[in-house]
Amino acid sequence: MNIGGAQVQVTRKKRTESPLFQKVLGLGLALLLVILVTGIIIALSGKSPLVAGQCMIRGAFGTKNSVAETLIKSVPLLLSALGLTICYRTGLTSVGSEGQIIIGGLMATIVGVKLAALPSIALIPLGMIVGAIGGGLWASIAGLLKAKLGVSEVINTIMLNYVATYLVGYLVDGPLQEAAGFYPQSDMLGQNAWLPTILSGTRMHIGVIIAAVSVVLVWFLLWKLPLGYQMRAAGSNPIAARTNGINVAKNMVLAMFLSGAFAGLAGSIEIMGLHHRLMNGFSSSYGFDSMAVALLGGLHPVGVTIAALFFGALRTGANTMQRTLQVPVSLVNVIQGLVILFVLTQALLSRFTIRVIQRYAGKKEEDHHA
Repeated sequence: MNIGGAQVQVTRKKRTESPLFQKVLGLGLALLLVILVTGIIIALSGKSPLVAGQCMIRGAFGTKNSVAETLIKSVPLLLSALGLTICYRTGLTSVGSEGQIIIGGLMATIVGVKLAALPSIALIPLGMIVGAIGGGLWASIAGLLKAKLGVSEVINTIMLNYVATYLVGYLVDGPLQEAAGFYPQSDMLGQNAWLPTILSGTRMHIGVIIAAVSVVLVWFLLWKLPLGYQMRAAGSNPIAARTNGINVAKNMVLAMFLSGAFAGLAGSIEIMGLHHRLMNGFSSSYGFDSMAVALLGGLHPVGVTIAALFFGALRTGANTMQRTLQVPVSLVNVIQGLVILFVLTQALLSRFTIRVIQRYAGKKEEDHHA
């Protein structure tokens, strides 16, 4: 194409792993654009972008309690995004973390209510394991349909989100409703099923430690184990993977199970660590936000950790910003949407190269006359 008298050629690069510094630079530019556009939106509303930013930072990190709340809100985002990292690296596009979180919370509730007499040392691990298995099996439905019948996992996971939401809605208003029968919620979990706190005076629980350990486990799985190599190979080039003897269908199902297991673990931690009973909306859209976290983190456990903390800080700091400046909390949704837009844009543009193949139109004619 001809731009300003210069001949510009746009070509698509081969699908290769970009160097780390290019990823960091691209994500940094995306975040800079997010901050710039968000500042313009706040300024148009008559508020000071600098003051709004200060309020958000102070609300997220200003006190011991605010730091604890930021970490608490980061836990389900991080766990779900780690699961999606495994899934996306295997070439699958899951939109079902929200439903898997809900199922994980449901299974943990059943364990915590029905087996409340068990000691904490047995009940807490059991609740988390059952929650993770429940989320994993729920995600495996879409994985099996994709592997065996070629049905789109995107459509299936979206529909499974609705099924999980309405299933829990039915249960808390029926078979699992609290004995008093006043509200659509379950009975309180036995206190032996409550996650212990690790910072006095706050709600910060051991789920923070579990999430940190999960980061190491996912990194080790994807980059140090043969299974992780097979998953990444299946996602990068399934035809070449099959040629080299890798069972792509098996890896798809396993990746979906692991993705759902981490989301189910997040749901069980939310119930056992914070709410202590099952109710509608307990997942707070963490599953949907975790997709943005996984993308912003570049599908790498370290990047995902940073992105989860960023989104957790947004959720915590938004309340302070609203109280101080009367800026709507929904601005956080705008910021998250901009993050997804710009991150996806930079990921798309990174697959193309732009070259100026002729600096000036007519250069050949000038050379010829010379």
